[in-house]
Amino acid sequence: MEEKNYRPFIPADRVVPELTPFAVVLGGLLAIIFGGANAYLGLRVGLTVSASIPAAVVSMGVIRFVFRRSSILENNVVQTIGSAGESVAAGAIFTLPALFMWAAEGVCDTPSLWQIGLLALCGGVLGVMMMIPLRSALIVQEHGVLRYPEGTACAGVLMAGEEKGSGAATVFWGVGISAVYKFLADGLKVFPSEVDYTIPAYKGAGFGVDVLPALAGVGYICGPRIASYMFAGSVAAWLVLMPLIALFGGEAVIYPAEVSVAALWQQSGTWGLWSTFIRYIGAGALAAGGIFSLIKTLPMIARTFRAAFRQYGRRSGSTLRTQQDISTAVVLCVSGAVGLFLWLFPGIPVDFAGALMILIFGFFFATVSSRMVGLIGASNNPVSGMSIATLLIAATLLKAGGADGGEGMVGAIAIGSVICIIAAIAGDCSQDLKTGFLLGATPRRQQVGELIGVTVSAVAIGAILYLLNAAWGFGSEQLGAPQAVMMKLLVEGVMEGDLPWTLVFTGVFLAAVIEILGLPVLPVAIGIYLPIHLNAAIMLGGLVRLWVEKRSGAGEEAETEAVQRGILYSSGLIAGEGVVGILLAVLAVLGVDLDRSAVLYLGRGGALAAFGALLASFGWFALRRTARKEG
Repeated sequence: MEEKNYRPFIPADRVVPELTPFAVVLGGLLAIIFGGANAYLGLRVGLTVSASIPAAVVSMGVIRFVFRRSSILENNVVQTIGSAGESVAAGAIFTLPALFMWAAEGVCDTPSLWQIGLLALCGGVLGVMMMIPLRSALIVQEHGVLRYPEGTACAGVLMAGEEKGSGAATVFWGVGISAVYKFLADGLKVFPSEVDYTIPAYKGAGFGVDVLPALAGVGYICGPRIASYMFAGSVAAWLVLMPLIALFGGEAVIYPAEVSVAALWQQSGTWGLWSTFIRYIGAGALAAGGIFSLIKTLPMIARTFRAAFRQYGRRSGSTLRTQQDISTAVVLCVSGAVGLFLWLFPGIPVDFAGALMILIFGFFFATVSSRMVGLIGASNNPVSGMSIATLLIAATLLKAGGADGGEGMVGAIAIGSVICIIAAIAGDCSQDLKTGFLLGATPRRQQVGELIGVTVSAVAIGAILYLLNAAWGFGSEQLGAPQAVMMKLLVEGVMEGDLPWTLVFTGVFLAAVIEILGLPVLPVAIGIYLPIHLNAAIMLGGLVRLWVEKRSGAGEEAETEAVQRGILYSSGLIAGEGVVGILLAVLAVLGVDLDRSAVLYLGRGGALAAFGALLASFGWFALRRTARKEG
């Protein structure tokens, strides 16, 4: 459908409340909550999920049923501000924890709160600014071509809520159930949150499942296809590669191990083989997957650049509310000022070349991200792949310029973190602007709302990272920070020249095989990189969604409604676990011991039974209305 024929939900000549103080306050609170929840989730499993739909649903519940107000565009601004927290968190946790890990190793000083906040703020502001000139080319001119799945779905949720009421209760049920479950498992420790098995007759192999609500929710949202790709990667790693390493390694000492493979197996079991060898193979596969995705999108990137520059600076002469963006002059001035700030402000480890690299590569990846989320959605946007490419280029250039060692590594991560946040925010902003386009919002007010959300989230993310690091430490069993560990290893390998390149290239060529087979590389590569325990839980969540789709009844509408209710419930599960995870981190820092396993401990059986009940609850929340209609 062409833009000239599209009629938004709220006509352009109608003015309703949008960027109100109430929307700013509520949106800011949701940005902190969903940003913290996604930071915890991403540091635990290496994945984040879009917060737009749950933010919109919670907004409808609070505004409409608690405060008895009704404005769909005010709800839209709330979700725009609230969803920014997830994107800032995603960009930050993929890179900045590396600085904490280097500080623990004595490579650099621990980053301060203001350093983290300023890096996040600069990346977020640039992400919004760089998306603004792309709005007309991507959102308006290609309406009907680029679908923007989350943005379109969010608009549908808001319109349905305006007409029929909202599903906020489903989200809150998910939050409550997940919070209680998480508190019992990781707070009181009534049952273990991870069930682990080794296979004695098959040396080197292992299996297990992390019985946590957020993982089931991630699997449901991703769906059975993506979940199966991730699980296939884990099966290849834990049931194929690791047994082969154990079989052929024997008494040989294989770098980077410091003892023989047999001794490593005796000392650490499957986890020793995974952390010593498989992580590098997975890192190579992830890096190759990111590069493959960029290569395949080069024609699309070129088309987007051409369309954007044709529209850039062109005045339409229209005074319609729905066509008003932040002006080109403001975009250029703010972007230039941020670049100068990154270069000149003391304490930020970015020189002139680094600031220039951020502006050039930032706009490039903002364009890539904004268009890719239009095709495949924000949850599948390969931000980590873009970050890997940036870090490899930045580390290589810094080393060539003489900035090696700790100085070069910190500089590379600083540059990579800003660009990673730019890409994440640009993708989120484009989804939000698509929602606004469908609803009839004022783009300029949404863009201001996005800047508010970025600012609030940037202030909060430093405190969240400090809290989680103080509680458990990044790279630990509780917070594996898989993406950040991978970035750290890649930068170290470039700067010090001591990466186990054989393992890395094994991953690269595995990715090439996956690409030749026509499968999506990044989900499989993430499966290779992450422990099978995480992906088994995600796979079960994906299977539950498949079951819901089959049992939802006849008709596409019934299936869509059932799946959507399950997504809302999943969003609540993710938010609830994230919030309680942060609460447990606060208690851990304060030295509060909640462990009651000596009084009541249900063991593996109890853990599996509790997780089974949690999976069954999806059917109740997703299918109950369908069942009532059929009855």
